[in-house]
Amino acid sequence: MPPGAPLSPAMTHRDSPSSSPDQTPAPALTPRTCPRVAMSQQQISLPAKLINGGVAGIVGVTCVFPIDLAKTRLQNQRSGQQLYKNMMDCLVKTVRSEGYFGMYRGAAVNLTLVTPEKAIKLAANDFFRHHLSKDGKGLTVFKEMLAGCGAGMCQVVITTPMEMLKIQLQDAGRLAAQQRKPALMPSTKLGSAGAVLSRSYNAGPAPAVSATQIARALLHSHGIQGLYRGLGATVMRDVPFSVVYFPLFAHLYRLGQSAPSESAPFYWSFLAGCMAGSTAAVVVNPCDVIKTRLQSLSKGVNEESYEGVMDCVSKILRKEGPSAFLKGALCRALVIAPLFGIAQVMYFVGVGEFILGSTPFDLCST
Repeated sequence: MPPGAPLSPAMTHRDSPSSSPDQTPAPALTPRTCPRVAMSQQQISLPAKLINGGVAGIVGVTCVFPIDLAKTRLQNQRSGQQLYKNMMDCLVKTVRSEGYFGMYRGAAVNLTLVTPEKAIKLAANDFFRHHLSKDGKGLTVFKEMLAGCGAGMCQVVITTPMEMLKIQLQDAGRLAAQQRKPALMPSTKLGSAGAVLSRSYNAGPAPAVSATQIARALLHSHGIQGLYRGLGATVMRDVPFSVVYFPLFAHLYRLGQSAPSESAPFYWSFLAGCMAGSTAAVVVNPCDVIKTRLQSLSKGVNEESYEGVMDCVSKILRKEGPSAFLKGALCRALVIAPLFGIAQVMYFVGVGEFILGSTPFDLCST
């Protein structure tokens, strides 16, 4: 994505602690019971979850990717070298210099890997939830946090290389714009991967580099470790995100339930996902800034390289101050909130179950 950001609707209204099959038996369908409500009380099959997560991820990435691109470029620009004043300025300048589809540079990587990323996270979350609730008492907030922590640890297997490739493509336009300024000199490079990127930046107004080229250059020069540059920072971002999101969403969702055995209204589920997701995104934004800086292979003029997480933190604090860790926070919140809202739509409507033929496609009020 992508996720990015990190999107995992495994803790949805269908398998939250208050509606878990371990605690509340599924109610029988009656003339007054919406099929979606009854379905929300049942254990959803893993294939249905994967379809829901994949569709939600693809739709979400398509809708909010331009904002994610602005976030990456804002996080990477240094103090005194700002090309963009804010999110809207970044998007306007991107469209003017790179065209409309310039806002979607790197989207193909997210669209390709978002489904396996969700598959790992959803399966891992289910696995940890199952083993943590064996006593039949459901999940406490602490166990919810442990399950989210485990899911976040597992998903970085896909998230790290996905983010690594996406960031190079997203930031290419910023570096190209920097080099078009007469006062600036050619950017520094990092190995053969940096050389591939640098050639593309100097080739014309729009960088012509693909994720495949970058991946091949990284594998050739650094091996598989090249694709996992910034792994530690990715773990630092995704694990706390899941730890914050899962319990917060479960709590917010319960506030919208009229009774423990009933589902909250659709709009409440949507808002709970948006609020929990955006809150978690802002909380971990400093880690996202560190991850973005570490994973950016090619640097602009006077943009320093970093040897690791602590070196990155130290240099940012010394040269840009604490406020630099909040760069792109608004963009990230605007990206994550719709992603989780869209995920709730997919799960409420039951796209996965409809495709698998286990329930009719039915959206009714609750």
